[in-house]
Amino acid sequence: MAPVAGRPFLDWILAYLRRQGVSEAVLSTGYLSEAIETYYAKNSPAGMRVQCARENVPLGTAGGFLNACEGAHFHQPISAWLVLNGDSLTIAKLEPLLKCADDLDADGGMMAVELEDTSRFGTLETDGKGWLRQFREKRSGSGLINAGVYLLKSSIVKEAAGKRPLSFEGELFPALLRAGKRLRVVECEASFLDIGTPETLIQAEDFVRKNAAWF
Repeated sequence: MAPVAGRPFLDWILAYLRRQGVSEAVLSTGYLSEAIETYYAKNSPAGMRVQCARENVPLGTAGGFLNACEGAHFHQPISAWLVLNGDSLTIAKLEPLLKCADDLDADGGMMAVELEDTSRFGTLETDGKGWLRQFREKRSGSGLINAGVYLLKSSIVKEAAGKRPLSFEGELFPALLRAGKRLRVVECEASFLDIGTPETLIQAEDFVRKNAAWF
C-alpha cells in the first residue's frame, strides 16, 4: 500500500492490468492484510473484480501465490495464471507472454528486461533459443533480469500445491527446471521499476507519470 502519486502502488499495477484486458485479480496479502482487503472492497478498478487471499504466516513469494490460487474463486476453470510481484512494475505489452498459455512446448514463461546494472538483481541464463537454463547470483554489470511477471500453466500449480514456504527464484523455478519443465523467457524492451528500496520508491511517482498512457 506504499503511496505513489496519490494512490497505493498496487492501484497502478491493477490499472496497468486492466488496460490490457485483465478483468479479475487475486491479491496475496500478508502485512496490512485487513487494510488491503478493506480498501479493495470499495476501490477496485472499474471493470475489474479483485479478490484477496490472506497469508496468516509468511509463505514466500511462490507460497503466497499458491495460497492465492487455492483461495480464489472463479466462474470457469483456469488453464494458466498470470503472476506479478506487488512491489515492481514492468511497462510492456502482455500479449507475447500470454501466448505461452497456448504454446504446447512450454510449461510457463517469464518476462525479462535487459539492464545496464544488475547488481540488485539476479540474472537469467537462457539456452540461446529463449528457454530458461538457470538463475545466476547478483553481480555487477549488464544482463538480463527477471522482470517479476510470469505465466504459469495450471499443471505446474497442481504439482507444487501444498509446498510452503516457497520462493519463486530460489526454489520453485529451479525445481521445475530439474524436473524437466520448460520455461520460455520473453525478452521485452520495457520501463521497469522495483520499489524495494527507499531510493527506488522515491523514483516511483516520476515513473508513473512518465508511463501515464499505460494506466
